[in-house]
Amino acid sequence: MSLTVLVTGATGFVGRRLVPALVEAGHQVKAMTRNPDTYDGQGDPVFGDVNDPGSLAAPLEGVDVAIYLVHSLDDNDFERKDAEAAKTFALAAAANGVQQIVYLGGLGKEGSQLSPHLRSRREVETLLAGSDVPVTVLRAAIVVGAGGISWEMTRKLVKNLPAMVVPKWAATLTQPIALDDVIRYIVGVTGLEKAYGQVLEIGGADQLSYIGMMQEAGEVMLGRKVPVLKVPVGTPLLSSWWIKLITGVNATTAGNLIDSMGTEVVQTDYTIRDLVPGEPLTYAEAVRRALEEGPR
Repeated sequence: MSLTVLVTGATGFVGRRLVPALVEAGHQVKAMTRNPDTYDGQGDPVFGDVNDPGSLAAPLEGVDVAIYLVHSLDDNDFERKDAEAAKTFALAAAANGVQQIVYLGGLGKEGSQLSPHLRSRREVETLLAGSDVPVTVLRAAIVVGAGGISWEMTRKLVKNLPAMVVPKWAATLTQPIALDDVIRYIVGVTGLEKAYGQVLEIGGADQLSYIGMMQEAGEVMLGRKVPVLKVPVGTPLLSSWWIKLITGVNATTAGNLIDSMGTEVVQTDYTIRDLVPGEPLTYAEAVRRALEEGPR
């Protein structure tokens, strides 16, 4: 069934891979961006800014499904900005008769002490669901793909450092997922009525600590594990500014992500596999694909 699908954040890490996949699936895709004149991807570029309510009616006109891929992690005030944007978008989607909103959120146990980043993701889920439009939430941990902030941090740390000293949170479990699997799941739930109003967890084939991720990435990239020394307390070497120095990742973004790394983020529900069949990729395969697509 061909639908008209709006992708917000169409030029972002996930959006620029998602648009071609939706087109290939037979959908009519509107690629929402603040700079449609310079957009060179697939789909129909349309202007829209989630921070400007007046700009949303035009891109949402005639849309069946809206895919929401917006966040402000590079801003110190990201929680407020993301909350306001979600409320604005939900109201505009309802006013334009959108049938479904799909949102890529974050894993993490309910009732646990979530970081500001993960807490904000949950708030956005709630706010998007505050209108009459059914929302499908896909909760993921680290998404592994070329250009993804979390992956680029890992890649550059492994590439640039002969050994690493890490704090105790580096033993926390996470469940990284390949970008290809994220795209497959988003396309799979687009327009799928069984997924309306559902919160679905998505993850890769492996549950790993952050230490395990760096060591596996080292084996794929360098043919060896990177020596890692775990210390019982935090160290200034792992501050956001150190991450910026070693990897070039924006210090505010890095700091907001690091705050989340003490929270276990693993998949505990596998309903998604009934709705969108298929086995997810291993972390090692996700790393290989990310390296093939992007810089080494």
